[in-house]
Amino acid sequence: MPRVKRGTNRTDHRKKVLKRAKGFFLTKSKLHRAAQEAVEKALRYGYVGRKLKKRSYRSLWIVRIGAACRMNGLSYSRFMNGLKKAGIDLNRKVLADIAINDASSFTQLTGKAKAALA
Repeated sequence: MPRVKRGTNRTDHRKKVLKRAKGFFLTKSKLHRAAQEAVEKALRYGYVGRKLKKRSYRSLWIVRIGAACRMNGLSYSRFMNGLKKAGIDLNRKVLADIAINDASSFTQLTGKAKAALA
């Protein structure tokens, strides 16, 4: 019976895991089993973190828009309602950018929102 040499599947998989675990503390970067657990957990945290990032950015934009609205004598919710009634369809990311970088344009937007509410 001929001798069978195994493929590299097991070695390749272990190398891949250890490469992903590079920089982890102590055995988590050296031993396969500990590294495997640490990498799986890190990937889970990364997945959740990508979802949380979207939430935190949206709340940041809302805070920025709200602050700029207050400077123009309007609350955030009334401003958003006024924009909707005026038919101005800008998302919060763009509104926050306008509020920070172009105050005069934002003042015009608040004026249009106030007019739509009245």
